[in-house]
Amino acid sequence: MNGILSAMLSNDDIKHALTAVKYPGYSRDIVSFGLIKEISAANGAVSVVLQLTSPNPDAARQIKTEAELILKKLPGVNQAIVEVRQPAAGQSAGTTNAFGNQNKVPGVKRIIAVASGKGGVGKSTCSVNLACALTHLGAKVGLLDCDIYGPSIPLMMGVHERPTVNAAERLVPPMAHGVKVMSIGLLLNDDQPVIWRGPMITKTINQFLLAVEWGDLDFLLVDLPPGTGDAQLSLCQTVPLDGGVIISTPQEASLGVVRKGIAMFNKVNVPILGIVENMSYFTTPNGERVEIFGHGGGQEEAARQNVPFLGEIPLFTEIREGGDRGMPIVVSTPNHAAGKVFIQIAAALRKNLG
Repeated sequence: MNGILSAMLSNDDIKHALTAVKYPGYSRDIVSFGLIKEISAANGAVSVVLQLTSPNPDAARQIKTEAELILKKLPGVNQAIVEVRQPAAGQSAGTTNAFGNQNKVPGVKRIIAVASGKGGVGKSTCSVNLACALTHLGAKVGLLDCDIYGPSIPLMMGVHERPTVNAAERLVPPMAHGVKVMSIGLLLNDDQPVIWRGPMITKTINQFLLAVEWGDLDFLLVDLPPGTGDAQLSLCQTVPLDGGVIISTPQEASLGVVRKGIAMFNKVNVPILGIVENMSYFTTPNGERVEIFGHGGGQEEAARQNVPFLGEIPLFTEIREGGDRGMPIVVSTPNHAAGKVFIQIAAALRKNLG
């Protein structure tokens, strides 16, 4: 009977069970990090092969012990064998997973990337309002602007002072509306352009994550530039992301590149926490609902991709006005219809993270 039951276990069943095993010291599990390489189940036995990119023997022992305990609890399983493969010290595991080179940001519990496939969908507007909404819900939040060429977070958050430097020679980010903010825009003179190649972008993002005194944070939101280039890959390779939020508008022109963004996150083993449909509709003064960019595309795409749909944000002049004057609508009027939507999305995001 045990053999029949274990044979009925699919690879997905086994993977789902192993999501309970966290990588030591991190909030993400071994499945989302892409560490599982082989799975087999037959005659009451389950065998799993894991490939770590770090040579840390303590991490390997802990993962092996926890994984075997989890697998033995599955119905019909009387034997669980977990093989953990590791590179020798100083060697690469030879995989595309860059986790072995990642570093935790001290004091930061969760790092969330806010991304879009294309520009003009209101990603930065969503980032600042989601950061403020999480703060409104009682969380300690930081906001990192990784749009090196077009930093707009300082304007939208109303931050004008430069970061200071503490005794440990680390940058101390200024705070606005209860959110710690860092951006290349805070280090440049007005209208000074950034004309950099990829390596400089990579180095800057690395410093913003690891050379900034973020302190104790529940969430660090990272506002990425549109696309799937150096900034996005640098972030994924520098720190272990807890997930990505994709911002889109309803029309197919936007959704087509959303798929590329999702594919990029999947390739580097970053879970998609959900899709947000921005500029979903407009309500005229007489109450008529006008779907300028179509409607429902974000929700339909979320269903197609089997990822959560976090919510839809209507077009309101007040959202744009708040961004222009450095006072996000979640801060100025949280009871406004738009403010409520951002808070609901932030609550859904927090719930999805567990």
